[in-house]
Amino acid sequence: MSVEIALRHEFPGFALDIAFALPKPGVTALFGASGAGKTTIVNAIAGTFRPRQGRIVINGRVVLDTEAGIFVPAAQRRTGYVFQDARLFPHMSVENNLLFGWRRAASRASAADIEHVVVLLGLRSLLQRRPRALSGGEKSRVALGRALLSSPEILLLDEPLASLDAQRRSEILPYLESLRDEMRLPMLLVSHALDEVARLADDIVVLRDGRMAAEGSVFDILTGLELPALAGSPPVGAVIPATITAHRSDGLTALSFDGGTLYVAHLAQPVGGRLRLRVRAEEIMLALEEPRGISANNVLAAQVLALSREETSHADIQLACGATRLVARITRASAVRLGLGPGTPVFAIVKSVTVDAPAAHLPRL
Repeated sequence: MSVEIALRHEFPGFALDIAFALPKPGVTALFGASGAGKTTIVNAIAGTFRPRQGRIVINGRVVLDTEAGIFVPAAQRRTGYVFQDARLFPHMSVENNLLFGWRRAASRASAADIEHVVVLLGLRSLLQRRPRALSGGEKSRVALGRALLSSPEILLLDEPLASLDAQRRSEILPYLESLRDEMRLPMLLVSHALDEVARLADDIVVLRDGRMAAEGSVFDILTGLELPALAGSPPVGAVIPATITAHRSDGLTALSFDGGTLYVAHLAQPVGGRLRLRVRAEEIMLALEEPRGISANNVLAAQVLALSREETSHADIQLACGATRLVARITRASAVRLGLGPGTPVFAIVKSVTVDAPAAHLPRL
């Protein structure tokens, strides 16, 4: 499945002019400040907004082509749309909310598929409840299920976690990871939270004033030193795909990636399991010589690729660790004292690693 989007539209004081593609299943994040055009793009894909110029192709089917006079109505586009506020029908049970999209689907899911969605999103115990009896996170899960059961060819997620507090966000993030890994759908995630993007997205489109400022793999874009200038946000650090290679007798699990091995507290997942690691820029220290006699378990040989040029008290250092890029945020005084520059060999001392649990280990409710 693939999606192609090209849009141009002028608003008073603002112009949208973008073109990008979702060439494969997985999550592409639309990231940018408020007013950058993210929701307008999603609405154009869904068919609830009609741009002056544009072309949208979903899985080979043209749903918008302004030059050819093609505009497929929203109800016929096979898009699943999840809003910030869930928008469940208050008079219906959870089960009937789920089946609302199913009844109107062009190709209805089987009973086994419905059961799979219910289990995947942990909705079994909620089916007979009304929305008023649900928490914010539960409402979001029901909204996701309703969108999935409409048999969409693309899933549109317009800041689905924005209205939730930190606890509810942490509850639903694993379910979004589960959708990413199991449903094999193109998914477009609108977000202004880099941590969410780092955890969920495979690719990212950075928007600035209605135009694309950057596009590419989340593993590359989020370690780019230009990100603060483009998005007004500091580098999130490294996002690293890794494989569990050993469970050691000392209570550590070894995680191998293209650049070395990182060690974390014992994980329940089996050897061979794949997962995603995140290392924040602030959690990396740099040394010119390999440190000895320290408590840190993770020391990686690396090479400086680039340094940020902004005249601030800190310096962001982009590193190459094998084929993996890292970013360390240290004081500018430290960077000068160490004499860091492109090509300098260093050792990256990683103080902590965040492990995002794979979907296979979600609780089945």
